[in-house]
Amino acid sequence: MAASLAVAVLMLVGKLGAYAATGSAAIFSDALESVVHLLATGIAAFSLWYAAQPPDAQHPYGHGKIAYFSSGFEGALILVAAVAIVVTGADALVTGPELERLGIGLAVTAALGLVNLMLGLWLVRTGRRHNAVVLVANGQHVLTDMWTSLGVLVGVGLVWLTGVTWIDPVVAILLGLNLGWTAVALLREAYQGLMESADPGETARLRSVLDRAETESHILGYHFLRYRRVNDRVYVEVHLLFPGDLPIEDAHAHATQVEEAIRAVFPKDHVEVTTHLEPEDHHHPDDDVHDHLGDALADVDTQG
Repeated sequence: MAASLAVAVLMLVGKLGAYAATGSAAIFSDALESVVHLLATGIAAFSLWYAAQPPDAQHPYGHGKIAYFSSGFEGALILVAAVAIVVTGADALVTGPELERLGIGLAVTAALGLVNLMLGLWLVRTGRRHNAVVLVANGQHVLTDMWTSLGVLVGVGLVWLTGVTWIDPVVAILLGLNLGWTAVALLREAYQGLMESADPGETARLRSVLDRAETESHILGYHFLRYRRVNDRVYVEVHLLFPGDLPIEDAHAHATQVEEAIRAVFPKDHVEVTTHLEPEDHHHPDDDVHDHLGDALADVDTQG
């Protein structure tokens, strides 16, 4: 994130300089996106630090959910920039752009775009390796900035070669629409994280582990399966059924095996498993009703 902040400052200064030299609406749209990116990167840096703080009395599940807030905030800022870029491009299309020294603007934009490409790929790869939502979102934003720069290079390059100036504001409008698409995607991901939407693949793997434990007679059955993800932490809760005459030591040993198998479902995450050991003869029929409700919720990809 320190590298991302430093590069964000470099991008802003460089692109504003390129706009001042050329007067290009497309380059201005690129510079405006960099303003938003600098603000978003600052928020992301704080969020990454805050999410890493250990659980405390007020936040027993840790501070990881701020990552989704950061991702949503970044998406909202990108959306604001997208609207401003489209408005600026439309205005330039109506009034007619006044362009000059396009060669300088092209050279600066190309160099900065290459820097963003390398930084963005690094951030996304690092974020996915560590399941860090903040880094992935910031890396995607950096790559969006790179694609914006590439669009600027194509548009301004065509103006430079052909002398057709209306291409410049049209490119700015198209870039603004593309940024809007990226913003909506980030906002959707942030919403899913904050609302703790269940992943169908993870749900299926969890049930597979528990079904296998039942088949291998480690448990007689299970119900009240729930899980939630907060960034790179996963919390799983489940009730396990055992014979009523099974010694508690043996039931605990079987439960520990099940817990280890559940942790193996999420090899890259910090997993906390809470199991409730329950005698089969104390199992109430109403529990089955609630468990079927849990199945239905999982089927529609919603965490109960």
